[in-house]
Amino acid sequence: MSKLTNDEIRQNVRSRYKQIAVAEMNAGSCCQPDNSQASCCSTPSDFNSISSRLGYSDDELNAAPEGANLGLGCGNPQAIASLKAGEVVLDLGSGGGFDCFLASRQVGDTGKVIGVDMTPEMVSRARSNAVKGHFKNTDFRLGEIEHLPVADHTVDAIISNCVVNLSPDKQQVFHDSFRVLKSGGRLAISDIVTTADLPPEIKNDLDELYSGCISGASSVSEIEAMLSQSGFTNISVEPKDESKAFIKDWVQGSNIEDYIVSAVIQATKP
Repeated sequence: MSKLTNDEIRQNVRSRYKQIAVAEMNAGSCCQPDNSQASCCSTPSDFNSISSRLGYSDDELNAAPEGANLGLGCGNPQAIASLKAGEVVLDLGSGGGFDCFLASRQVGDTGKVIGVDMTPEMVSRARSNAVKGHFKNTDFRLGEIEHLPVADHTVDAIISNCVVNLSPDKQQVFHDSFRVLKSGGRLAISDIVTTADLPPEIKNDLDELYSGCISGASSVSEIEAMLSQSGFTNISVEPKDESKAFIKDWVQGSNIEDYIVSAVIQATKP
């Protein structure tokens, strides 16, 4: 992709998530194009229903401040990250702060959770949610996940929920993730991967299907190669076939579940 196309993608994604952040009643999952079954009349209980299908427990859904869960994502990354008390955790594309607040419970007062999002409105929303929920060990920063506003070798674990696929430069995302991790630090993310070549009409749909977590997805082998090139070891990309149950609703009538699935992606910095 050219720089112009990369910038167009970033602006398109930023615009979409700005709309989600500022909407009082927004349109369900980020990983659902606007023509999906979710509507602008979605309520917090609808978001909880969506997140329940993604693997969140009732306890987790009730733990975050109201307004933090926007029904975003394709999995539950903090559940696979094996977080420990005192650790520093980084969430790529932190949105309203939902996964950050869940992670903060696990790392405790001696730990810290940093959320990075490129949408100012999302960062403001997350900061407001942190105050509302009395979360003192969270820090929300404005920035791009390709160029993280985080110091070298300072993070124990990186989590992310269906965000890396939105980047037009995924290799740079993994390079910078490697930079900020401590030796022995780990990457534990939920994201979308392709299981077959996307049809041209899906792959080239920038306005809807890229910002809807679909047309920017990479294959398992591509993800593995990028992680390896960035220096990661113990690489595992595990597709979750059961995710087809909710992915099929993202673009109704397209059989999109024949082309993409959610995956658990894990790797370690030596």
